[in-house]
Amino acid sequence: MNHKETVKTGYNKIADRYLAERSRDAENVRLLNDFIELLAPRSKVLDAGCGAGIPITQMLVEHFDVIGVDFSEAQIKLARKNVPNAHFFCQDMTELDYPDESLDGICSYYAIIHIPREEHASLLANFHRMLRTGGVALLCLGAEDNVDDVDEFLGTSMYWSHYNSGTYLQMLKDCGFTIIWAKHIADETCAGAKHLFVLAQKESA
Repeated sequence: MNHKETVKTGYNKIADRYLAERSRDAENVRLLNDFIELLAPRSKVLDAGCGAGIPITQMLVEHFDVIGVDFSEAQIKLARKNVPNAHFFCQDMTELDYPDESLDGICSYYAIIHIPREEHASLLANFHRMLRTGGVALLCLGAEDNVDDVDEFLGTSMYWSHYNSGTYLQMLKDCGFTIIWAKHIADETCAGAKHLFVLAQKESA
């Protein structure tokens, strides 16, 4: 089984249990308020790796026109039931091809860290391409180097791959993003783990 299949199979298997672990009052979720404040009501927002739609997509749809993508069929099925006002598609976020400057915001929680890190630079560049000038991205990235790690997670096998914080901040700047803030936040579903959350803006050339 390749790494992407490990992630897809794992999240299909633990869809309900993972949803039960997510809290709307967690520190990482409260970061969403800064993202929301930077965008006009009814802005077009992509939730990349939306999972079952709770709590992130659910909060976004209170303000914006939201598209959620996730490549786990079980997660998308739950999301459509949990957040009927958003538009959901079962897709691999590394293959998104929305037009240039067609999105006002992109949000991605705990998803990029499950993609082989060699694909992260092109993924972030594609996010930048799809965002309009002035658009913002709130992204959860790795805080420490982790090349190809397969481990137990909520009773299933899961795959992680990411660079460290400094590498990501430089990568985002190289894409053309301006960093508004970067914070290390503990992962509520994985004791001892921390991730880098970055709020970034696409500014005019």
